[in-house]
Amino acid sequence: MRALVVTSPSRAEVMELEDPKPGQGELLIRVERVGICGTDVELFKGEMAYIDQGLTTFPIRLGHEWTGTVIEVGKGVNTSWINKRVTGDTMLGCGNCSYCLNGNQHVCPDRLEVGITDGWPGALAELHLIPERFALLIPDGLTLAAAALIEPGGNSLRSVAASEVNSGDRLLIIGAGTIGLLAAQFALARGVEVHIAGARKSSLQLAQDLGIPFIYSLDEISVSEDRFDAVIDASSLVAAPGLAIKLVKPAGRIVLIGISGSPSLVDSREIALKDLTAVGILSASPGLKSAIAIFSAGEVVPDSIVSEVISLEEVPSRLLGARGENAGPGPKVQVDPRIIHQ
Repeated sequence: MRALVVTSPSRAEVMELEDPKPGQGELLIRVERVGICGTDVELFKGEMAYIDQGLTTFPIRLGHEWTGTVIEVGKGVNTSWINKRVTGDTMLGCGNCSYCLNGNQHVCPDRLEVGITDGWPGALAELHLIPERFALLIPDGLTLAAAALIEPGGNSLRSVAASEVNSGDRLLIIGAGTIGLLAAQFALARGVEVHIAGARKSSLQLAQDLGIPFIYSLDEISVSEDRFDAVIDASSLVAAPGLAIKLVKPAGRIVLIGISGSPSLVDSREIALKDLTAVGILSASPGLKSAIAIFSAGEVVPDSIVSEVISLEEVPSRLLGARGENAGPGPKVQVDPRIIHQ
């Protein structure tokens, strides 16, 4: 099979590898769409903390936002999976510890992270394996674009849920990337008054096209205080958590899903004196099934977030920040491994 392999920082190539075979309890997937995200960029450039911690080593096989069709199953797996469209969880917990047994496999200390840590290659390849217990069915009618956005969708949905906003509440989202735009759509579906701040003009224009009523540049939003019932930081800006604390009303909630490249500094006295609740979101895992249901019901249609669909050979240039000449305004690039680059 053809697969993208990151051989060293900022170097990757498409290689011919041996086709994987499903083991006990596993599904073999023909991959049809894979999203590229900021985590992939950090891994590609060798900047992610997991590399310094020894959890991830080169060569790396990226790709944790994916969808495809089951073509073969391993021992102990019902053959009814064959020809079913699926996606899968990124966090593969051990299944035996207290975290896993309580439904929190995404924080299992012995977990593997698909396409991120060593131990389970990602889906930027023609074929991909996933344990049956981490596979999720894709309903008929859901587009490939939407199916491959379920993982970021789960993260975004969890962020909105953690903000505890209800109809009429004022929610600010810092960051107009994939997570921020998806979170805005989920919040709009709840009747929330959504505000979004970002840096990229094309993403802010897309936010407006998606019906988000209040849109700001980061400079505009930073001059106000105590305006919002909740704030979600969906950016990678080191100053964003501090800005969220400034902008949320007393007794409000801040949700931190964005991760900066260096530690963010906040004044914990402000959290105490404003009686704030701060929530961290690590993983989409607890939100995947709900994201599938909401996408399938048409309550949120995420497809316009995808700017272009490219081949495996084009991935390195996108990881370096390039955009195709025909790319749309959306922040998400998706890959179809079936495309043969000319």
